[in-house]
Amino acid sequence: MKNITVNKVSYNIIKLLGKGKGGYSYLAQREGKQLVVKQIHHEPCDYYTFGNKIEAEKNDYQRLRNAGIRIPEMLDIDCENECLVKEYIEGETVFDLVAKDVPVSEYLPQVRKMAEQAKAAGLNIDYFPTNFVIQDGLLWYIDYECNSYMDEWNFENWGVKYWSKTPEFEKYLKNH
Repeated sequence: MKNITVNKVSYNIIKLLGKGKGGYSYLAQREGKQLVVKQIHHEPCDYYTFGNKIEAEKNDYQRLRNAGIRIPEMLDIDCENECLVKEYIEGETVFDLVAKDVPVSEYLPQVRKMAEQAKAAGLNIDYFPTNFVIQDGLLWYIDYECNSYMDEWNFENWGVKYWSKTPEFEKYLKNH
């Protein structure tokens, strides 16, 4: 089992949870507790431009907290080694449910409330369904990415296209 060290604390990596635009997220364990360790990467992304990714994680986390968006707690951040540790929210992603033909309509009021909170704070979050986990009936936004608000990227104009088996969702499934 591989370990990742964040601020001189070692975490046992259990498995890769996913790779996003900004980094790799791993399910990790320390002292019997499961956590997420995110390691920033610098691989190219043709549809998104980044500045300082670890600083963006830190700043976006605070902006989301201030907006009242339900997100996992950031437990530690190591800016020098571009790693962070956050609370693990166990559950299925909205993406997995949609892929299995499980309706997610009962969670739409929660994501729409998050969208209202984000817009009120001048933000958009990444509404792609891999970024949302359901735990005990609550929808969690597990990414820290947020950007300045633009109508084009809000939930109703962009995100909702991936919250059911739409042509956009099917195309994404086919290509990934």
